[in-house]
Amino acid sequence: MNEAIINILAIESSCDDTAAAVIQNGKVMCNLVAGQKIHELWGGVVPELASRAHQQNILPLVDAALKNSGIKKEELNAIAFTSGPGLIGSLLVGVSFAKSFALGLNIPLIEVDHMHAHILAHFIDEPKPEFPFLCLTVSGGHTMITMVKSHFEFEVIGKTTDDAAGEAFDKAAKILGLPYPGGPLIDQYAKLGNPRAYAFPQPNIPDLNFSFSGLKTAYLYFVRDEVKRDANFINKNLNDICASVQHSIISHLMKKLIKAANETGIKQIAIAGGVSANSGLRNAIETEGKKLGWKTFIPKMEYCTDNAAMIAISAHYKFLKNEFASQNCQPHAR
Repeated sequence: MNEAIINILAIESSCDDTAAAVIQNGKVMCNLVAGQKIHELWGGVVPELASRAHQQNILPLVDAALKNSGIKKEELNAIAFTSGPGLIGSLLVGVSFAKSFALGLNIPLIEVDHMHAHILAHFIDEPKPEFPFLCLTVSGGHTMITMVKSHFEFEVIGKTTDDAAGEAFDKAAKILGLPYPGGPLIDQYAKLGNPRAYAFPQPNIPDLNFSFSGLKTAYLYFVRDEVKRDANFINKNLNDICASVQHSIISHLMKKLIKAANETGIKQIAIAGGVSANSGLRNAIETEGKKLGWKTFIPKMEYCTDNAAMIAISAHYKFLKNEFASQNCQPHAR
């Protein structure tokens, strides 16, 4: 095989999506994701069920990724996997498979941090940000502002002190009786509502950190009290409720991001993570970016939620630096 060609298989199994991707010299050849519908019945991810589903999905998904990419397993140069953060049982499935596959092929392992991968998803396609840049990474479990100095240097300059923004979206939906996952439904209904119909308190948290627990509590009491007065309150005002709570969450995110940009003087601004698929957040960063002279970077939808392409591009840069993991490496939940 031509030594100039670098083929990497990447596996992502941090939560409830099993994903596999193949990358060749930094170009994603195939990117597949298998979801897990079972969690909808429980209104949230059940870790044990997620682990079992990963076990069922991973082999056929990897097989499909290799076939669709046109790359044989014998042509692989390394196997990459998500080492964390995530659900420990889910991570173990991906790590164990990657170790076994790499051992069988006698090729190196590459471990990838899930949150770093979300940020480096911006290097899959053009346009790509220049270093240093700020990335607001927002998901169901994390909310942070990271100063990205290189493909390998990440400095978290702000993070949530309690709940994540993605969790706030999902909890807001659950309070309204919407099915899981509720975040995308909040976004859907918000497009039809008035974002200023109802006012929710903005967290007063110092520095560049975030807080969503107080907003969630205020929202819970608001909905509870209104439903006591009118049993049909939610049905009558669903669009406005969703638009208002989404506006509150995004306003808090943007306030801190603007502050971070002002303090650092950095005008290359990106968003990443599952909540970066939210249309309100995407519109907000574009609007503010034009006002403030930012160069903004918004990932394609397929690279917002958990996927293996972001693991693959991260692994590509690690491969170039010969940063390989040992067969003794272990996943980390946080």
